[in-house]
Amino acid sequence: MIKSEQNHPEQINSSEAPAPPTFSHIPVLAQEVIDGLEVRSHGQYLDVTVGGGGHSLLILQAAERVQLTAIDQDEQAIEAARNRLANYRDQVTLRHTNFAEYNPGEQKFDGILADLGVSSPQFDTPDRGFSFRHEAPLDMRMDQTQTETAATVINTWDEAELARIFYTYGEERLSRKIARRIVEKRPFQTTTQLAEVISYSVPPAYRYGRIHPATRVFQALRIAVNHELEVLETLLQKAPQWLKPGGRLAIISFHSLEDRMVKHSFKDSDLLKVITKKPIVASESEIEQNPRSRSAKLRVAERLPDSKE
Repeated sequence: MIKSEQNHPEQINSSEAPAPPTFSHIPVLAQEVIDGLEVRSHGQYLDVTVGGGGHSLLILQAAERVQLTAIDQDEQAIEAARNRLANYRDQVTLRHTNFAEYNPGEQKFDGILADLGVSSPQFDTPDRGFSFRHEAPLDMRMDQTQTETAATVINTWDEAELARIFYTYGEERLSRKIARRIVEKRPFQTTTQLAEVISYSVPPAYRYGRIHPATRVFQALRIAVNHELEVLETLLQKAPQWLKPGGRLAIISFHSLEDRMVKHSFKDSDLLKVITKKPIVASESEIEQNPRSRSAKLRVAERLPDSKE
């Protein structure tokens, strides 16, 4: 059966908790990920953001008797992956954890994959609060066992700190104006309440621009709630040490902050050789089939054979 771990290894029957039927997504840059990882028979691989299991399934299908460890901080994702990977139950270990807190012990991997950011199922499930397209509680937690939510941030952080995260994490040039209006109008309970106030805190030309004026603020909130940049920094420090010599690290990012971090970490690492001088992006045909792949950037690096920890 598929092995599932919490704080220690534990076997769980896949029939005990069926996956939510809505938690499925199209893995972006699918063939590019497999090519970048150079998946080999009997190899050991780690997917630190298993999501619905799309990329993990491709890794398992790419070569014979691949062994896969798959982790995610979202319990719904773990259940969905258990269901999707059931045909490979003897080759898969699942673990509910954040990849910044993951510790493989002495195990080394032939390849590690991280597909960053919010997944399509999380974004499309209204009550998760990631989107303002539907009225929902201000949640945005990827790990729903944590206590801090988007509502906590919006309703309790001071104006200067809100402006800082809007500018830094959302690259929102009207961050101070928006933060001031939010503080004046809070508390907020729902996504649509917040989006409306943001919309009316900016000039009309900005309000009716190419993207909704709340888009960057919601991105910044999500990053802050889930500590996304901090955990990515931790992963970038740890993951090269988890690789076997010649093993590959592949990271897909979806916004410029993450991509810059990955680029510079790969370049500056004493343990890695950069494989992708420029990020790999989706083809026009993939973008047509899956519009969310438009912003995806894949970078790959390889553990140096003669490096020492």
